[in-house]
Amino acid sequence: MNLYPAIDLKDGRCVRLERGDPGRATVFGDDPADQARRFEDAGCTWLHVVDLDGAFTGGSPNTEAISAVLEETSMRVQLGGGIRTAAAAAAWLDAGVERIVLGTIAVTDPDAARSICRAHPGRVAVAADARSGQVAIEGWAQTTDVDVETFAATASGFGAAALIHTDISRDGVLQGVNLAELHRVARASPIPVVASGGVTTVGDLERIKALGETNIDGVIVGRAFYEGRLDVQRAARLLAA
Repeated sequence: MNLYPAIDLKDGRCVRLERGDPGRATVFGDDPADQARRFEDAGCTWLHVVDLDGAFTGGSPNTEAISAVLEETSMRVQLGGGIRTAAAAAAWLDAGVERIVLGTIAVTDPDAARSICRAHPGRVAVAADARSGQVAIEGWAQTTDVDVETFAATASGFGAAALIHTDISRDGVLQGVNLAELHRVARASPIPVVASGGVTTVGDLERIKALGETNIDGVIVGRAFYEGRLDVQRAARLLAA
């Protein structure tokens, strides 16, 4: 499995939200590129970046910070947040992003999401962010009536390279992973799944591996690294084993 340390951007700074609530943000640094270099120095090859401002409003308000990460590290960057047009997708991929993540558009305009995936084979992931089992969009501000397992089963038809599943109730609160939902989503998805939300300890990573779902391709970790609950190098070694 791959380890994806996370950098969430708000107003150009590294932050973590609790359950996606912008009113409950903790700032962990003013230099995203420096944080990316620290993850790279720890041996990470992938980096998960989210433009939170873009996720809420559309567009890429944190372009400067993202560009600095791309320029100052050699990590493979997976970028989400506000990418809702074919032009935006192409621009970021041309700029050096390894893989973009489609969230809102995958639910509101599946034909457009399918077109983007097919235009960039292997370089587009789809987000299955869920609150109480229902897919959420618009920076998680809106919960839809789309069941996350049903969405996971159909998203492969877009031609996406991976499905990123986040249990919003666990995200940023260090309460462990919702293994039951992750198990169901992995079983429903015919494409690789990246798990996100709630990872706090080495035990959480061990439990994800113990599920035995061969299509769980990686794990995104954020706050646990920033608060020193989990060592980056140890996490990377465990997932790679």
